Amino acid sequence: MPSSEDFVHLHVHSHFSLLDGACKLPDLASRAAELGMPALALTDHGSMYGIVQFLKAAEKAGIKPIIGYESYVAPGARTSREAVGARAASGSHLTLLAENDAGYHNLLKLSSTAFLDGFYYKPRIDKDVLAECSEGLIALSGCLKGEIPSLLMIDAFDDALAAGQRYVDILGKDNFFIELQYNGLDEQERILEPLCEIAEKLGVGTVATNDIHYMSKDDVRAHDALLCINTGKTFEDTQRLKFSTDQFYFRTPDEMRNIFGQYAGSIENTGIIAERCNVNVDRSTFHYPIFTPPAGKTAEQYLRELAEEGFAEKYPGNPAEARERLEYELRVIHDMGYDTYFLIVWDFLRFCHKSGIPAGTRGSGCSSVAGYCVGISGVDPIRYRLMFERFLDPERKEMPDYDIDLCERRRGEVINYVREKYGADNVAQIVTFGTLGAKVAIRDVGRVMGIPLPEVDAIAKKIPTALNTSLDDALQQESDLQKLYDNDATVHELFDIARKVEGLNRHSSTHAAGVVIADRSLTEYTPLCKPGGGDVTTQWPMNDVAEVGLLKMDFLGLRTLTIVQDALDVIEKTTGEKVDLENIPLDDEKTFILFQNGDTNGVFQFGSSGIRAMLRELKPDKVEDLIAANALYRPGPLGAGQVDEFIKRKHDPDSVVYEHPILEDCLGESYGIMATQEQVMLMVHKLAGLSMSRALTLVKAISKKKTDYIEATHEDFIAGAVANDVPRSLAERIFELIVYFGGYGFNRAHSTAYALLAYKTAYLKAHYPVEFMAAVLTCESGTIDGVVRFVDEARKNM
Repeated sequence: MPSSEDFVHLHVHSHFSLLDGACKLPDLASRAAELGMPALALTDHGSMYGIVQFLKAAEKAGIKPIIGYESYVAPGARTSREAVGARAASGSHLTLLAENDAGYHNLLKLSSTAFLDGFYYKPRIDKDVLAECSEGLIALSGCLKGEIPSLLMIDAFDDALAAGQRYVDILGKDNFFIELQYNGLDEQERILEPLCEIAEKLGVGTVATNDIHYMSKDDVRAHDALLCINTGKTFEDTQRLKFSTDQFYFRTPDEMRNIFGQYAGSIENTGIIAERCNVNVDRSTFHYPIFTPPAGKTAEQYLRELAEEGFAEKYPGNPAEARERLEYELRVIHDMGYDTYFLIVWDFLRFCHKSGIPAGTRGSGCSSVAGYCVGISGVDPIRYRLMFERFLDPERKEMPDYDIDLCERRRGEVINYVREKYGADNVAQIVTFGTLGAKVAIRDVGRVMGIPLPEVDAIAKKIPTALNTSLDDALQQESDLQKLYDNDATVHELFDIARKVEGLNRHSSTHAAGVVIADRSLTEYTPLCKPGGGDVTTQWPMNDVAEVGLLKMDFLGLRTLTIVQDALDVIEKTTGEKVDLENIPLDDEKTFILFQNGDTNGVFQFGSSGIRAMLRELKPDKVEDLIAANALYRPGPLGAGQVDEFIKRKHDPDSVVYEHPILEDCLGESYGIMATQEQVMLMVHKLAGLSMSRALTLVKAISKKKTDYIEATHEDFIAGAVANDVPRSLAERIFELIVYFGGYGFNRAHSTAYALLAYKTAYLKAHYPVEFMAAVLTCESGTIDGVVRFVDEARKNM
């Protein structure tokens, strides 16, 4: 536990202080632990974006997380855009920390209010709402842009004292501290004594902070680059925002004591405040919206009833494999507490079907027989060998995650339905953060350095496009880049700065698909915001809202579904024929001829020139070929030569050699090529006897290059394989191939859903070419009636 003998940083900015903070959360937490600090606060500018990730980083580092944020306090009412005296309309800084659970929930409300009600240049609160939400809060008076320091800067001591008294009145004498800072700025030094005098007159304590924006002095150039990226300036611009010292870094406790030791209590109070701050963020309770089954039925009973109805239709004859799988899934769903989750998804998809809104499910959710039976998914997991554990596994204790595709044009209707059913305050979209990836970092830093655009562009193009390729990876993989780095001082500096900003958050926006639904007002669980002044979203990204037990959904507006529906409408209006795409033959000759000729322009996932050329070589003649082709046509497998080998083996079956019967069972449909993650999982499970959960974890570790887990699993795999009579030398070779190719594997459930939608789209193009192309035009611009006229004219000219 922290004590008065400890120093704790209480004013800290991470990269969630967008393009101002240059600290990653794991780095902050590990540095605090390394220096023997028992705790650390996070106080990002105006938001609580990083809080969930901060909690996890602090837990991993073994330190106490202190939750806070640096608020902007409007000079008057938060709805007013007027300055008041020396106080700018954009607001004064005030550091807020949560002392207890009540304070934490008040921070959620304050941060949300600042974005939703008070935004003007910055998300602002005012003193009235601070007073309403003051319980459980500790406030520090802030940096030079705080109200009290700002007034002292213009020698308005009495006004500064009055401002301090107002905060004492709102928060209580024990909960307000005067913040002392010295980062080498003359202005800070000049007001240190007046600040102490105000603290004495108010009868409150002082607290030493360092306003951390970057990790070490060596990062000051990179932080300066961030500020330039933020403001559109270059290093050479003299009139720009710039920190004039290199002292806004993560100082050690000894450094802080050397600076502030003369100010009685300012160091000790950091430990005392840290000791007082104890918040429990509940991450074990689900906060699902309330779904009420028909009278007298539990959620478990109603889900069983719906599943049985669908099972009788989709699996006539009660086949043993399907029955066993359904019983297993329903048991796992209930034991894990997800009956209501499935009913919620079923309900809004039922709304879609009743309202004629095209909708479908992709991703791991397609792996559930229960979901298939109740109509959530249209993919038969038994036929396509999709694994339920890929979606829901009691060993992993992760929330299920259905990805829903919706007609692009009518997506808003579905979101409105959810809002009306569960309450507008209980539903929001989800924020996402754009990051400075390798190429983006090079381009942004190159502009800031004033390097001519063609030169920066040429360097950026040399960086491999494979997913997760870092700048360090690029230097290792590309000898030309390494030579430039070694021999050109400007390129050397460009990479050194870009590597420090790589991976930092660049901006916030609204996630293209994410929607969160809760059982009560979302501000009980997550702070809200409005990225770019648009839709209301959570401040926490997709995985973080799930971490605190909120139900998240992917509602993706998919243009292909709109085109398909328009095509069906045009066909019915012009021919009177109703085409049921759910019951078309999956071995249609005309459709496969279209794929074999690469005539798939406009066909979902198969429209690019590259994949069309691949289809002409592959000559697919079954859906399984399309599934594998969709999975393999990505940078990783292409670069590893898997696509060429797949095509070769398709046309020369005798070239396929399976060194063990299990391999044929797992990889037969893709001619011995590891095309999907599920195939790799099945190999690990059947060869070595490892659970599906461990197999999936291994696949994820391979894709993310987590060598520690891969190495830890290696011996278990070999031992299990040998126990199953697989020769050790063969087991070693198979594991080596799994590690090499396993990271390229695509989610089979995704690939299957994509391939089936592509097949349906191609079927329409093959059998109704005029109507299909008309639908493409409709989706881009016109109306159905206009396109019907287009089709009629086209037929006359045929």
